[in-house]
Amino acid sequence: MDMTIRPRRLRGNELLRKMVRETRVDASSLIYPIFVKEGTGIREEIPTMPGQYRYSVDRMGEKLQSLLDAGVSSVMFFGIPDRKDEVGSGAYAEDGIVQKALRQAKRDFPGMYLITDVCMCEYTSHGHCGVLCGCAQTSAGDSAAPVFPQGYVDNDRTLELLAKTAVSHAKAGADMVAPSDMMDGRVAAIRAALDEEGYLNVPIMSYAVKYASAFYGPFRDAAGSAPAFGDRRSYQMDYHNSREGIKEALLDVEEGADIIMVKPAMSYLDMVAKIKEVTDVPIASYSVSGEYAMIKAGAQLGYIDEEKIICETAVSAFRAGCDLYLTYFAEEIARYIREGKIG
Repeated sequence: MDMTIRPRRLRGNELLRKMVRETRVDASSLIYPIFVKEGTGIREEIPTMPGQYRYSVDRMGEKLQSLLDAGVSSVMFFGIPDRKDEVGSGAYAEDGIVQKALRQAKRDFPGMYLITDVCMCEYTSHGHCGVLCGCAQTSAGDSAAPVFPQGYVDNDRTLELLAKTAVSHAKAGADMVAPSDMMDGRVAAIRAALDEEGYLNVPIMSYAVKYASAFYGPFRDAAGSAPAFGDRRSYQMDYHNSREGIKEALLDVEEGADIIMVKPAMSYLDMVAKIKEVTDVPIASYSVSGEYAMIKAGAQLGYIDEEKIICETAVSAFRAGCDLYLTYFAEEIARYIREGKIG
């Protein structure tokens, strides 16, 4: 048999396989999502996410130091307030939980890169990602006024509060803000507000391609952010659609997004590849709580090899085109990189 081309030649041993790898994973590309809550002395495990915890500000340093020791230098803060109201005022309060966590982290860990989730769902009493409309808002003689159903999230009124939240995070020390609300026009509103306050160099990582997904279930338990009624399908994307995701990404880049995120990761890597082809900004993907919980549960039952699955899912995200990877396994992945099990 005469075969000139034999792909197996480049798979002959481990050194050669590493030498010709097309996809490289580096710890500097990893971002760890951390939950911070009001109170003191708190490190409480999240039941639906074994091995993940909610921390009070005085104890979050334990995790931040552990991440740094592993080689992970970037985190994203999610806040869990004591009190909630209809307009999510805790999101933009000067003494809000994320603002306090940022100030403390900046003092104690100046070498860490601090990113914040900008959304209202953890802070509103109804659990939705913005301010709710009342009943029909038309007035007599004003036929152009919009009519929205009771409980509909008011897009344009929400923009002001999202911008206010982003500015409050920047003032408290955020290096980057990441709006996850999926309101139309929020990147432009946040960019304008940051620039007006002098934060021209604070980047925006937009959750541009965020699908309405069942993979978020454990997160809503962790953050106490499940909607009190209805769902989020009027603002998060329909998972049947891909061209819509490209449209969302291009709109956000036009409005000033510096990084585009696709969320979730595992079932949406086709979107990572598509967005990579049509934009010239870095692409992030968020391996969400449901993905983490599935791997943990499968491993606990002995059905899968946890370490190998973690490595494989991470590499698949980078292979699809990710430049940044948000994952609850950030510390483990960094260790596997150091040990030569992934890289």
